[in-house]
Amino acid sequence: MTNRCKLLMKEIICFSPENGSVPLMLAAWVKSTNPRRTDWLSVFKELEALNHPLYFEVAEHAFAEESFEANIRDYTNIIHGYAKQNRLQEAEQTLTAMKNRGLLCDQVILTALIHMYSKSGNLKQAQYSFEEMKMLGVQLDRRSYGSIIMAHIRAEKLSSAETLLQEMEAQEIYAGREVYKALLRAYSMKGDFSGAQRIFDAIQVAGITPDARVCGLLINAYVVSGRAQEACVAFGNMRRSGIEVNDKCVALVLAAFEMEDKLKDALDLLIELEGEGIMVGKEGSDLLVKWFQKLGVVEEVAIVLRELGLKMAQPVL
Repeated sequence: MTNRCKLLMKEIICFSPENGSVPLMLAAWVKSTNPRRTDWLSVFKELEALNHPLYFEVAEHAFAEESFEANIRDYTNIIHGYAKQNRLQEAEQTLTAMKNRGLLCDQVILTALIHMYSKSGNLKQAQYSFEEMKMLGVQLDRRSYGSIIMAHIRAEKLSSAETLLQEMEAQEIYAGREVYKALLRAYSMKGDFSGAQRIFDAIQVAGITPDARVCGLLINAYVVSGRAQEACVAFGNMRRSGIEVNDKCVALVLAAFEMEDKLKDALDLLIELEGEGIMVGKEGSDLLVKWFQKLGVVEEVAIVLRELGLKMAQPVL
């Protein structure tokens, strides 16, 4: 950092609204030091690292300075920064200022806008930005598609999100793991097992290996929809694929057994898992305790479990 930059940083850090204003401070610095673009960028980098409250105000003032030579990436960065703090009004004002300078939106800045509107739950504006991006005639990438898909998921427009996912897959463009997982989770929480199964299959087509959490979301979709047998089949497929089960998956398959009053099958599974070194965790244990209490056989089952040597994270009694 040059001496002129250090001088400005010292003034910013010591700045007090009672003793002046940011525009006057920066104007004086510009007049006395004749900064170059690299100087402004050094100051921005330092302010951002410090998470300084004057970062945005200094940046916006710099955009009006000829010495800064602001370009569209500078505007993208500041808009993205506002979006991260959910300051939509300031982001939109910066966008307007950019357009007033004759700079046109490109794919990068439109993607940032889609992401911003998506997080704020404004699907209409996100869709508008996406359509504007399409009009640019550029090849949409996974980040652009991912942003608009997440906007639809947050708005609970799952069918539209899946259509967009299929649209990009048709172009051999595959979304990131987090996008697939978000859509799978949304279907799972609704108990839409068909949708969950489609996305689960799409995950594998995209070359993403399912883990225990992804499998758990599929199993949950079947449990929520009351399809106990399908939940057990999904759990069995998971184990045969060599995916290590977690407590959530065990608890879900126990819930499936409970739906059909298959206590013996549940205990047989637990014994089998114990033989593989998998201990029932808290969630699975809690479910078993409640199940036993409903049956009124807490003490009897506790004796059986002890005789079988079955270990649980939580005691039955």
